[in-house]
Amino acid sequence: MDTENSYNNALDYLYGFVDYSLKHTSELVKAEFNLDRMFDLMKLLGNPERNYPILHVAGTKGKGSTSAFLACALKQAGFTTGLYTSPHLQDFCERIQINGKPVSHSDLADLVEYIKPEVEKIPFITTFELTTALAFLYFARKGVNAAVIEVGLGGRLDATNIVQPLVSIITSLSMDHTAVLGNSLELIAGEKAGIIKEGIPVVSSPQKKEALLVLEKIAQQRSSELYLVGRDWMFSSGSRSLQGQDMEVWQPGGEHVKLYIRMLGAHQVQNAATAYVGLQVANQAGLKITNANIQQGFSQTFWPARFEIARAEPPVIMDSAHNQDSAIKLHDTLREYFSGRKVILIFGASEDKDVAGMFKEWKPCLSRIILTHADHPRALDPGQLATLAQDNGIPCEIVFPVEAALEKALSISAETGEIVLSAGSMFVSAEVRTAWQKIQAGL
Repeated sequence: MDTENSYNNALDYLYGFVDYSLKHTSELVKAEFNLDRMFDLMKLLGNPERNYPILHVAGTKGKGSTSAFLACALKQAGFTTGLYTSPHLQDFCERIQINGKPVSHSDLADLVEYIKPEVEKIPFITTFELTTALAFLYFARKGVNAAVIEVGLGGRLDATNIVQPLVSIITSLSMDHTAVLGNSLELIAGEKAGIIKEGIPVVSSPQKKEALLVLEKIAQQRSSELYLVGRDWMFSSGSRSLQGQDMEVWQPGGEHVKLYIRMLGAHQVQNAATAYVGLQVANQAGLKITNANIQQGFSQTFWPARFEIARAEPPVIMDSAHNQDSAIKLHDTLREYFSGRKVILIFGASEDKDVAGMFKEWKPCLSRIILTHADHPRALDPGQLATLAQDNGIPCEIVFPVEAALEKALSISAETGEIVLSAGSMFVSAEVRTAWQKIQAGL
C-alpha cells in the first residue's frame, strides 16, 4: 500500500474513535473526561512520555504561540525538541513536530499500526487521547531530549496531563468553552490550574484578579513556586514594524534582556515574555539554555494564522481570534499597525463562541462581513451569524465555500484598498490560508 493510502487509513482509524473536537456542545457537556484511559494506554506503551523533560503549556489564548516560542528557543540551544499542539491548520501531522518538522505521513501511519493492539485493550478511548499517545511515542522513538506539550482543552482532565513536567506554564485566561470548563473565570482558572503538579514550578502570564487568586491558591496547596509575569518578571515593548517588534524582559532590579520577535501585537510580547520566564525556570531545573539561544530562537519563531500578514498591500491577514478577549487584542493590533483602515472580515464561528461579543469589539473597524463556514460539524449556520451581524448594524453577506468568500473579499479590496481579514474560527482561517496559497501558486 502506498504512503498516502496508509496515511489516510491511519486518519480514518483515529477519527473512528470519539472525537470531541467534532462534537456539538450538548455532547461535550455529557462527556466523561478522565485520565485513566491515558495512564493505562501509556503504561502498555512503556510510558514513553517519561523519556524526556517536558514544558507543559495551558491557557485560554496564547498557548500555541507561547509553545512555538519555547520550542524554537530550545532548538537553538541544541535540543532535539518535540512540539505537540492542537488543532492543526492544514495537515493533521502539524500537531506532532520535531525541530519544526511535522511527523511524516509514513511515520504516522507506522505509529498507528504499532499502537493498534494496545488500543484494543482500552475501552472508550478518544481520538485526542490516541493522538497525544502517538506524539509521546514518536518523541521517544526519535530521541528528543526536550518537549513542549500544549494542553488540548482545559488542563485538569486533559489527555496531556499525565506528564510530570519540569515547569508548568499558564498563558492568558479568559471566557471560552464555558459549557465544559465553567461559566466563570474562577472555574476556568481552576480547570487550567489542574496542570500544576506537586512541587513543580509554574509560570503564569498576567491574569485578571479573579483568575490569579485561583492560581495562587492551587500553587500554594501543591507547594509549587509561582512566577507571575508582570510582577516577578517585568516586560516592555519597544519599536515595531510589520516585520516584527523589539521588547525587553527583566527581573526587578536585574539586567534588561533585549528580544526581537516576528509575531505582531502587544499580546505576543506578553506571550514571548511568558515563554522567556518559562525557559529561565526550566534552566534552573537543569534544561540548560542561554539568553543568546532564546534571542535567536524567538527572532525566528513563526506561528501561522496569528495576525499573519499574507500580503502587505492591500493587506491580507489571517488570525485565530475566536472569543471576546482575543477579539479585543486583534482590534488593538489592527489599530496599532493599520490605524484608520477599514476591514472586510471573512468570518465563521463554532456554535459555542460569543459571536455577538466579537462583533461588538470589531464593529468600529469593519466595512462589511462576508459570512461563511468551514467544513466542520460545529460550524454555525451563516444565517444565524447574519442575524447577529444585522443586530450590530454591520453590513454582511453570505458566501460559501470559504474559497469563494476569499475571492469575493479580494475583489472588493482590489477596488477599495480595504484590509481583508479572516477571524472567528481557526477552521475558517485554515481554509482561507489554503485558498490563498492556491491563488499564489496560480492554481
